[in-house]
Amino acid sequence: MPDLLLLHGALGAASTLQPLQQLLKTDFTVHTMNFQGHGGNGLPDKPFRIEQFAEDVLRYLDQHQLQRVDIFGYSMGGYVALYLALQYPDRVGSIFTLATKFAWSPDTAAKEVKMLQPDKVQEKVPAFAAILAERHQPTDWREVMRYTADMMLHLGNDPLLTEEALSRIQLPVRVSVGDRDHMVSLQETAWAYQQLPNASLQVFPNTHHPLERVDLDQLQHQIRQFFGKPIV
Repeated sequence: MPDLLLLHGALGAASTLQPLQQLLKTDFTVHTMNFQGHGGNGLPDKPFRIEQFAEDVLRYLDQHQLQRVDIFGYSMGGYVALYLALQYPDRVGSIFTLATKFAWSPDTAAKEVKMLQPDKVQEKVPAFAAILAERHQPTDWREVMRYTADMMLHLGNDPLLTEEALSRIQLPVRVSVGDRDHMVSLQETAWAYQQLPNASLQVFPNTHHPLERVDLDQLQHQIRQFFGKPIV
């Protein structure tokens, strides 16, 4: 069966992709992994960066003797996948992204970081704080959030997937977004699609940003079709 690597989003972990993995495992050898500082992995001794997460993926591929792999990347995972394809095109087959944010600037980063204040999250949405605590234990979820905020501010000042960078990614890419995603716009997703030489664009109806609110049956159907394994 073809190998398919699933990459999680910011503040996520491999565990968040387990339901999707279960749906796909009949036709793919599905791989998941945790980026540094996520899912119980210890925090690195340097800040979170997309480049570092791409190296995490490369290390995973080497450890599992995967010369080339297809990738589904949710949110930040899609950004990492595209950056990896830019740097190591021989290691990536095709990429399917969902809810990946492409419009990074100081203003957009500042807007996102406003929602990444651990004390406010604990106060306003304690249930979410509890989920993060369990997801990342024994690492302190507050530190994961602070590292993530720092990464977003850095990305706002120095986005990696510029128009020029995307134009150099030749492999097949499907960029997708939900029509009710309040974090990632259809406009920025269409912009990325227009820069990529070999891309297709998909909009999922009645779909919000959080992965747990995505219709996984619909998603897995589209993933199967894109990677050449449609449901019979």
